Amino acid sequence: MSEKRLLLIVNPCSGRAKMRTELLKVVEIFSLGGYSVTVYPTKARGDATERVSLLSQDEYNLIVVCGGDGTLNETITGLMQTGINCPLGYIPSGTLNEWSSGLGISRDIESAARDIVNGREISLDIGKFGDKYFSYTASFGAFTSASYTAPQDVKNVLGQAAYFFEGIKSLGNIKPISLKFSCKDKEIEGEFLFGAISNSMSVGGIVKFDESVVKLNDGLFEVLLIRKPDNVLKLQPLIDGILRQELDREGMEFFHTDEITVLGGKEVPWTLDGEYAEGDDSVKITNINNAISFIVP
Repeated sequence: MSEKRLLLIVNPCSGRAKMRTELLKVVEIFSLGGYSVTVYPTKARGDATERVSLLSQDEYNLIVVCGGDGTLNETITGLMQTGINCPLGYIPSGTLNEWSSGLGISRDIESAARDIVNGREISLDIGKFGDKYFSYTASFGAFTSASYTAPQDVKNVLGQAAYFFEGIKSLGNIKPISLKFSCKDKEIEGEFLFGAISNSMSVGGIVKFDESVVKLNDGLFEVLLIRKPDNVLKLQPLIDGILRQELDREGMEFFHTDEITVLGGKEVPWTLDGEYAEGDDSVKITNINNAISFIVP
């Protein structure tokens, strides 16, 4: 068996820091699978992007990320910025790991590593938000700030519950956001409580889509917008509709598009794959079809 080169990017702080105790076993699994493994532990936010940006096209046969959605996003950003075409594997060890759940990737670290060695390669879409990239969602409004405001040590202890607690804390401060959305076949304008432009089976662990409406490599985003109700009594039916995956209720806008421009959002905080991003007066969000090669079970 010819030896192949693998770069293992590890976030030692993600999730409950489980990878610290399982790193040796993961390296052994890849070594037995015929890979020469280089381990790179990230040291700060943005470090994975910087490391990948230094790679040459044929330096590695495979890059594997072990961390949360943020570390995966940084690695994908590095690949997109440099144009390197290298297959990507993911060992989820963060708190939510939303994108991976829709791809059937195991939350067990050793199982995920074995599935990468024995897996198959598929193409997946990537989103571009202005000059930034995201793998599964760009969102604003209710609950979205919870992913970057919940402290890491709280996430490590409480897991997904940390996002819900942080989201509940923000409920009393929800303010409607005036925005205009423009795409090829429609324009939507008004005051909104929540919005997500996504390529994922779920957003924030709260909004979940039926499998029949989401394909991760069809070149299209799923866009969900929740309008401000004209009275507080109409808020509960909207929340109920989200939980029941009934996205055609009054006050909801749900559609597919490959590109959308958001106007009037300079002061609006966004989250890209769980990380904070600044808004702008005009932001173009584009789906890059079949942008990366990804290893799935």
